[in-house]
Amino acid sequence: MTSRQIAQLRLESQQIIHAEARGPEDLVRRMGCVQAQDFAGAKWALAERIPGATEADMDRAFQEGAILRTHVLRPTWHFVSPKDIRWLLKLSAPKIKALSKGLHRKLDIDEAVLRRSKTAIGKALAGGQRLTRTELSAHLRKARINTDDIRLGFHLMDAEVDGLICSGGREGKQFTYALLEERVAQAPVLDKDAAIGELAARYFTSRGPATVYDFAWWSGLTISQAQRGLEMNRRKLDHAIVRGQAYWFPLGLDAARIRPSVYLLPAFDEYTVAYRDRADILAPEAMAPTSYGLKPVLLVNGRVAGTWKRTEDKKQVGLEVHPLEALGKAARQLLDAAAGRYARFAQKELGALAVM
Repeated sequence: MTSRQIAQLRLESQQIIHAEARGPEDLVRRMGCVQAQDFAGAKWALAERIPGATEADMDRAFQEGAILRTHVLRPTWHFVSPKDIRWLLKLSAPKIKALSKGLHRKLDIDEAVLRRSKTAIGKALAGGQRLTRTELSAHLRKARINTDDIRLGFHLMDAEVDGLICSGGREGKQFTYALLEERVAQAPVLDKDAAIGELAARYFTSRGPATVYDFAWWSGLTISQAQRGLEMNRRKLDHAIVRGQAYWFPLGLDAARIRPSVYLLPAFDEYTVAYRDRADILAPEAMAPTSYGLKPVLLVNGRVAGTWKRTEDKKQVGLEVHPLEALGKAARQLLDAAAGRYARFAQKELGALAVM
């Protein structure tokens, strides 16, 4: 298997081509979770994988709680399904808490303070309240809890990881929090081994071909835990040896269905961020201009081939594309189609498409 084949097959497993998801919750469940610290970009990451989806569809799903946004895995913000949030948090909590301890000590945040903050947060949100960070900060200060500097973020993340709070939608442009127990119906919580196996199944079926080291990086699990998760799923997966590494992927991926393609992916898209080793999609000369693939990227035939950004007003959205090499006629036509998809997502007319 070549790097080109790996890149192209990831387009298929990631649902960028041959998309089958019925909506955002269906997609997020299939993928396990989707990185979402850039909220606007993450909405496009979902919509690019759902035929005909618009930004309004993504906003509605988030507002209604069909998808949630919380800190899990490494940790950073992710979209998660309400059906999965509790077991994902339980699996992620030990590592997140261990990573936080050092900064907690420097900020004089001990376990007693965290218990007090969760009590104050729980009281403030009880009865269906949905409050912004600023509003919750006021409640914490009233309880004589210091929220200066970055302390507020640590208090809120600790409450998220312990399953007390989750995203509550937005008020205008401001994100709110709600009590998890009030916002999300009860669902089975997997034990640790079952959770590792389930997360491995979601990862390799939605992101393969990938190595166990890629999975460990993405999930925040140890290598031994990642290996155990893979072993639980070996019979459901195929693999190929590339450069001495086993690349695992879902059964039925078909390289014969590959066709030329151009896509405009957002910053921190799972297509780039879900792999420790990105050499199969990212040439050395593309690493610096694209921040190792973490900027909004232009994909040509599954490979990172440049960057892009948008400008917009009330009626139009314009795109400025910076390819690393000149685009041929066929790629330019596919870029026009990709720009059209983005305009339809934004539900605006496509303005200028500038290729720099």
